[in-house]
Amino acid sequence: MIKAVIFDLDGTLLDRDGTVKKFIEDQYKRLNNDLGHIPKSEYIKRFIELDNRGYVWKDKVYQQLVEEFDISAITWEELLQDYICRFKNSCITFPNLENMLGELRSGNIALGIISNGKGQFQMENIEALGIRNFFDVILISEWEGIKKPDPGIFKRAMYQLKVLPDECIYVGDHPENDVKAAQNAGMQSIWKKDFHWNDVDADIIINDLAEVPLIIKNLGRQIMKSS
Repeated sequence: MIKAVIFDLDGTLLDRDGTVKKFIEDQYKRLNNDLGHIPKSEYIKRFIELDNRGYVWKDKVYQQLVEEFDISAITWEELLQDYICRFKNSCITFPNLENMLGELRSGNIALGIISNGKGQFQMENIEALGIRNFFDVILISEWEGIKKPDPGIFKRAMYQLKVLPDECIYVGDHPENDVKAAQNAGMQSIWKKDFHWNDVDADIIINDLAEVPLIIKNLGRQIMKSS
């Protein structure tokens, strides 16, 4: 029986692609006096390329932007600080997020998040989405000293949730860091489809977060029938 569901954050609960685009458009607008010599579309496009879907920390991104676009009116450190302080204001959820979490909660399912990234930064994003209070456990790699795909961080989450691997299911968008890593920790995995990858070897595949509660109920029925 499934007693807990653990989620990835970026690309699973947080629409990171949409959030990044919204943030960088806002940054360009707010700092136009410093960035206005760069065509808006070029600044946005290059930031997104260098960001590499969040896998490159923004100190490197802004250093490169300052060099490539000959930005002199503002430093890369100031641009980075602007990102750290204001990114949360642009956070966008995927559809049906709160309803899905509420439905799981009403079914007495424990909830967790495992996210790679900077601790305070990711926690502020979770709070900006308005979902902090749904979760029993939140593990962020910087604070834990361990990161996905290491199975240790999954085992730590299960230990804190007081569940066994066969009582827990993991939902994420990345084939290796989420799907394969969760399976390596003994858990079933749900892949939330992402157009960047194909043929992901997940136990279950979904298009929408709204599908998760029904999946949990169906898994429970299957176990009852087989017992």
